[in-house]
Amino acid sequence: MQDVSQAKAMAKALRAALRAEGVDIPHAQALEIVARQFGFANWNVLSAQLKPLDGDVKIRPAIPIIRIFDEEKALEFYRGYLGFSVDWEHRHTPDLPLYAQLSRDGCLLHLSGHHGDATPGGRSFIRVDGIEALHLELKGRNYPNLNPGLKTQPWGLEVALVDPFGNHLTFCEQRHSM
Repeated sequence: MQDVSQAKAMAKALRAALRAEGVDIPHAQALEIVARQFGFANWNVLSAQLKPLDGDVKIRPAIPIIRIFDEEKALEFYRGYLGFSVDWEHRHTPDLPLYAQLSRDGCLLHLSGHHGDATPGGRSFIRVDGIEALHLELKGRNYPNLNPGLKTQPWGLEVALVDPFGNHLTFCEQRHSM
């Protein structure tokens, strides 16, 4: 299944098949059944994963590009300390700097050694569920350059870090709207 129209067509076919057996269900219920058939909690979760219908716009979360200067230190910090996985790496030629995508639990980050891709010292705001558990996880790792705190803000709890290249990462579990 590629897009929302295919999922809706499946729901329509399901309703028609059930109607032929004497069972009439609303379209919304058929959409919920289709979502569960594909392992999703509900229609909203499934439709968020699919391509939009032609003409619909679907803006997805931004992916921060983080400037790095040393690939080994970057991977030690982002993979070793923060627990991200490397999804892919790219170099235009073997002698050029790294550009890579890292992920953890749906959060995506791009790391770049290219001077024009990002400004060193930038800040990324990363939304988190379970900030206390993340804080304990980071405190339990042997990373000599950081001892992160858990700070209460008017909007929630934050763990603020600075990577080896001066980039600021704020992990936040938002608990209040501003």
